[in-house]
This record gives sequence, C-alpha cells and structure tokens, in this order.
Amino acid sequence: MTDTMTYTCPYCRRPSTGEGASCPNCGAPVDITLRTTAGGWTELPPIADMARIQVGHSQVEVSGRSVPAAEWTLAAGEGVYFPHHVLLWQEPSVELAPMSMRGEWKRMRAGLPLVMLTAKGPGKIAFSHDTPGEVIALPLEAGASIHVCEGRLLTASEGVAYGWQDSNVWYSTSGGTDAADTGAGLSVLKVGLQVAGMAGDRDRRDDRRNETEWHYPLGRHVDTFTAGEQPGVVMIGAGGAAFIRDLADGESLLVKPPALLFKDPTISMQLHVEYPRAGMKLWRSWGNRYLWLRLHGPGRVGVESCYVAEEDPGTDFHDTSGATQQLWR
Repeated sequence: MTDTMTYTCPYCRRPSTGEGASCPNCGAPVDITLRTTAGGWTELPPIADMARIQVGHSQVEVSGRSVPAAEWTLAAGEGVYFPHHVLLWQEPSVELAPMSMRGEWKRMRAGLPLVMLTAKGPGKIAFSHDTPGEVIALPLEAGASIHVCEGRLLTASEGVAYGWQDSNVWYSTSGGTDAADTGAGLSVLKVGLQVAGMAGDRDRRDDRRNETEWHYPLGRHVDTFTAGEQPGVVMIGAGGAAFIRDLADGESLLVKPPALLFKDPTISMQLHVEYPRAGMKLWRSWGNRYLWLRLHGPGRVGVESCYVAEEDPGTDFHDTSGATQQLWR
C-alpha cells in the first residue's frame, strides 16, 4: 500500500496507512483473510509476535504465542494502569503508585480483588495474564466506551476512565441439594435417618436450604472503560481463541455467560434458560437445565473459546433478574 491509501482494520475498525505488517491501533495482521463461521462469528487473529501498537507517544509490543506479554515503552509523562497481579517486570525509571477507585468498598464486599496500580514513564514495563490464550487490544476513540467482563483487564492507557456497573444478570435459589434430596430411594432414606436419630440434623439442613442464595453467571459487575479527550486503548486477556460479531438492531443471540469478553454499551443482556425435553425434575431440583446469556443488538460482541464453565446449583429458581426461557416438549 502507498502513503496515499487508507486501510481500515476489519477488527478494530480504525483507519491507518496499512504500511506495516500489522494494524498500529490493535496489532492485528493486515494481510490476513477474514475467517468467519457459518454463525457469523469472525475469529480475531492473534497479535503477531513482536507487533507494535502506538498509543500517544508511547508504544506497546506484544510478544509470545501461547502466553503473550505486553511490553510498554512509556514516554515521559505518559502512563497506564493495571491490576497488580499482571505485572511482570519494570525498569527503575518507571514510577508505580496505588490507583484510587470510586466505590472500592462495594467491590471489596463482593469479594473482588481491588489492588490497582498506575505506572508513569519514561521507561519500560511488561504485563501478562500468565494463562494460555491471546492479548486483545481494544482502541477507543475520544469519548467512546467499552464494557469488559470482570478479571479480563490487562492494562489501559491513563487517559481512559475506569468504572463499573452491576451486571444485572443474576438468579437466586432457596439453598442447595445433596444426595439425600436427588438420589434414588428418597423416602427410604428419610425413614432410615429418622430411625437412626438423625432427623434433627436433617431438619437443620432443611433450614439452611430455605436460605436464599444469589448467583451471578456473568459476575456481579461489568467494567466500563471510557476514553477522554484523546483516544486510548484497553488491553485484555482472552482464554484460547477470541471471536467477534456485530449484532444488528433488534438481533439477538445466545452465548455461555462465562465466555463473554467485551461488548459495546449499546448491547443489552439478560439470562436465558433452556429446559430440554430429556431429563426428569426431582424434588427441589432440575435434572436437565442449561443457562445462557441472551445479547440484544445493536453493537459488537467479543467472546473467548476457553472459559471456566458456570456451575448450575440445580435447584429451583427463587427469583431472577428477568430471564427468558424455552421449554422443549
């Protein structure tokens, strides 16, 4: 490509001259063919080893394939912020400081890690999630925002404001189950417990089951990043491969809640439950049920292929944040 030609990256959607081997805004290769599934998902190509991304006067270089690291070369006066546990190393010239956060006590009560640090240049500093997968750069135009799921943040440029909001995807149950509730021979087991003088212990377990338990398949909060007067970048970690898709206005789809990486603020979401025909409903429990996250367009959605599956307690819902459902008969 010549200097007069403009290249628009199909992944981050930002223009550049296209002269290099990778997009200077997100690091995606410029000479790769789009790989799109029949379902409309486009695979995000891994950032090429040693690819460089320009952020203001600073630069970040992504290196490694299985467990990539992001190495920032910070210009004087420019900085980034990050969760403390992703720091790999730093040069002595880089100044570190604690980052003050709004509503940190609320996050602490939710059991979430709160230690965030800032790094100020000049100098080099490196970060990694230390898990197999990819590093994804999400460039933000001035004033633009992106929602990122909990625990995915690697680092963000200092001009990007950081906050969070309730995910509003939850359900509650009336306690859990045990083998005595869901196994075969339930009535016989109850009689045996009474004969053995253990009915009192069982009554106490029943009292605990009457307590309301809250479940958050997506996490209690969603992180929000908003660029200020200047463009910025948010870098996140993805397990396995990453895929993106654009939803049209009124279009919706289902994904597994833990698989969601990021989304545009225009995307709304709610819990969805599938009840297949196979399976039997036992006392206080469902033999077969699948939890999904329904996403409504318009906007862009990103998911990861490798994630920790959400554990369904199996007990009846006491309440939900507003879930749709499908009963297959």
